This record gives sequence, structure tokens and C-alpha cells, in this order.
Amino acid sequence: MKKLLKIFLYTVGTILGLIILVVGITILWVSVSRGSIAKKSMALAYSEVKTLTVEGFAFRDLNKNGKLDLYEDSRQPRGERVNDLLSQMNLQEKAGTMFIPPIGMHKDGSISEKPDLGDMMSFAAAGTSHMFFGLKLNHFNVFTTGGKRKTAEWYNRIQKLAERTRLGIPVSIASDPRNHFSTNPLTSAFIGDFSLFPEPLGLAAIGDTLVIYQFADIARQEYTAVGIRIALHPMADLATEPRWGRMNGTFGEDAALSAKLTYAYVKGFQGDSLGSASVACMTKHFSGGGPQKEGIDPHFPIAKGQIYPGKNFRYHLIPFEAAFKAGTAEIMPYYGIPMDQTSENVGFSFNKEIITESFTESI
Repeated sequence: MKKLLKIFLYTVGTILGLIILVVGITILWVSVSRGSIAKKSMALAYSEVKTLTVEGFAFRDLNKNGKLDLYEDSRQPRGERVNDLLSQMNLQEKAGTMFIPPIGMHKDGSISEKPDLGDMMSFAAAGTSHMFFGLKLNHFNVFTTGGKRKTAEWYNRIQKLAERTRLGIPVSIASDPRNHFSTNPLTSAFIGDFSLFPEPLGLAAIGDTLVIYQFADIARQEYTAVGIRIALHPMADLATEPRWGRMNGTFGEDAALSAKLTYAYVKGFQGDSLGSASVACMTKHFSGGGPQKEGIDPHFPIAKGQIYPGKNFRYHLIPFEAAFKAGTAEIMPYYGIPMDQTSENVGFSFNKEIITESFTESI
């Protein structure tokens, strides 16, 4: 018996040792590889931005051409500045605006280039310089942070680095909810030292639009203080399927209540119009992620069907109509397939009837 136990312990120890060895080698390989990629990416960086003085005003020479371009001139109308910038962007730079991958940051506020055992999301995110200079990306989703002060310091550092891209386009940072007591790395961000409130479902139990507005306004101030300018919320989904694992992120199953609270939520984050003090809301998940078949979320490949029992698809649009009325800046379609709601059972994002007809009907 003792001999068998020794063999068992030896086998287990050997397996664990091999696992540790493989993990260590993998981390080392990834670290060395990321370091090499970062070095090559930084070789693509342009010089640091200089300041131009024109008519007594100071401007940043973002494209490093020694003159004040229209998009660099903050006195000019926003639309004209955007059009000028677009005219100077190449195809790869335009394509880079279509993505919003995760971005890592070290807890001390330094820029993430290599994986960090203290930030497991850094293993999922590419190195910062590679995303900036190699992939030409400029929209990112941040998960783990080192707290508000360190996040603000990190934000300043990455904007300084982004100035060294060809056109010096600032990066935008988005986040899932950060101001609730629970944390789910797949659907909400790691809290850090942000103020804590009940989850949306708990706020819905209060049922007071003024409370929702005040909550959103407080969260907005914390977001802008650290550089987060896009909120990947609110969830305007209706929790009509009690087995769905994301009910806590919604305002419940009542469409009228959800509509009122969604409206107040968007107003609290954005204000009456988008401006320098706003956080843009990406209301989700159009057009209603609650009636998920068997409650299994479509993050998982085994479940893609939104079934809308009782033919109540129209009911699920009501909170989104409120979001549009409030002026939500962005909309996120859901990941599943609206079953038998359109002429073809294809995913929300690729479903022309959902994106055009239902969207147009809602606004």
C-alpha cells in the first residue's frame, strides 16, 4: 500500500512539475516574443508631437508636418475637422477604427507590453505599442486597473504614446460597468476603488429615475477622471428568461420601467448632448438579449437562439426606443440569432432586417 502511495505521489508530483515547467516556458516565450514585437513596433513610431503657435493660440502638430491642419485646429467646426482627418487617413488606419480589443495596463500605471502575472488580462491583450503602431488600432476596452489614480496616470501615458502615430489620433477607452458590488470578468469590469452601488437590477427595485440619473452622473465623473469615455452599458435587455445568467445587469422584465430607467441612465452619463464632460453610452444588446433559449448566453457557442416566446419581439424594443430618445451614442447588437423573427435566421449584427427595419422602427 505504501509503495502504491509513493508511486501515486511521485506520478502526481511529476505531472505537476511538468505543468509548472510548461507554463513557465510558455510565459517566458510569450514575454520574450512580446518584447521583440514591442521593439519592432516602436521602430514604426513617429517623433513626438511639437506645439505650433498660430495667431496667439497653441496647437499640437499631430501629423508632424510643421503646419496647422484643419483637424488640428480646435477653433474649427467639429464636422469639418472630422472630414479633414478622414481625408488624411489611409485604409489601414480607417480599418483600425472598427475594432475595440482589450488593452492591458500594469497596476503601477505603466504601459503594458509584456504579460504580467498581476494582470491576467495582459495575456489576452496584445502589447500596447504593437496595437498602436503595428495594427493601427485606437479604440480599446480596459478591464483590470491599478485604481483610479494609477489608471489616470496610465491614460496620460498611452495618449502621449498615441501622439506618435502617423496622424496622432487620440485613443478612446471603453469599459464595462465598474460601479457595482459584483464582478464578472466576462460581463463587468474589475472594480478597483470606484464607488459601489447596487447592480442595475437592484437599482430597478428602487424604481426612481432620479436615483438612476444621480448614479449615472457619479459614475460619469469617475469615468472621465480616469480617461474612460465610452460606457459599454446600459443593458436595455428585458430579463424575461429567469435562467439567463445576465439578469443582474438589466433593469428587470418590465419594459415600461426599463425604458424609464434606461432613459435616465443615458442622460446621466451623456447629458442632454454629447460634450467634453460626457461619457458615450453603448446601449446593449439590440434588439433584446433576455429571451435566450434555455437561458444559455450566446457568449457560448452552444446557444445562439433568441426565441421571443409569445411573439413578443416588439415588447423587447421598448427600452431601446427610450435609449434612442435619450440620444444614446452607440448601440451594440447581441451575439445570438433572432429565431424566426426575420426572413433569414442569421445573427443580429449580420441581419439586415434587424439592423435596418427594427432599428429604424425604434428610433
